Amino acid sequence: MAVLNNVIPFSLIAWGQLRIDGGLTAILNASTAVFAVLVAAAVFADERLTAKKFAGVTLGFIGVATALGLSALKDFDLTSLAQLAVLGASVFYAFAGAWARAQFKGLPPQVAAAGMAGFSGVIMSALALYFDGVPSFDYAPATWAALAYMALMATAVAYLLYYRVLAIAGSGNLLLATLLIAPIAILLGAFILGEKVEARAFAGFALLVAGMVVLDGRLLRWLRASR
Repeated sequence: MAVLNNVIPFSLIAWGQLRIDGGLTAILNASTAVFAVLVAAAVFADERLTAKKFAGVTLGFIGVATALGLSALKDFDLTSLAQLAVLGASVFYAFAGAWARAQFKGLPPQVAAAGMAGFSGVIMSALALYFDGVPSFDYAPATWAALAYMALMATAVAYLLYYRVLAIAGSGNLLLATLLIAPIAILLGAFILGEKVEARAFAGFALLVAGMVVLDGRLLRWLRASR
């Protein structure tokens, strides 16, 4: 799990993002939700691909692409190794979610998260020392604070939630959360950094919400029942 969900996809995204635009990277990363639903449908009988699920995921993905700017897709090129690397990371995430559901059934989230993060740290530390040598650790306080947040909140707490939701909702539903990364980033940029939110972002948010409503199904069932 450390290799499938951390070492390989993190490395692919880091390498790819150095070479392609951030907007395109975010859109390609959102494809994780699509791959996750397809892989889960192929592996698990209780996560079969329905028309409702396919429509909801498609709407959500289009919403993310719209919010980030469809113009970013003009640079999409399947002969680009950097773009293939980011897409490959999404595929690895999808298979990792399915593998975790199949292999970690009944394992407490704390154990699964600690084991995955621990082994990931060992592997990546060895690779970093080999390629970059011993770091200086002469970092500014803000850098240490960012590292602490990444380690504690964005990794430890996030993976505790990851395995908890995986056990409850399944691998396909779990990775639908990747559709929310881009909208949250846009809103944080607006509220914290004062960045301007383009009109297309609101259109994208509307499509994303529509996709979530379709996936959830309760509102549609209520509308049908009220007729």
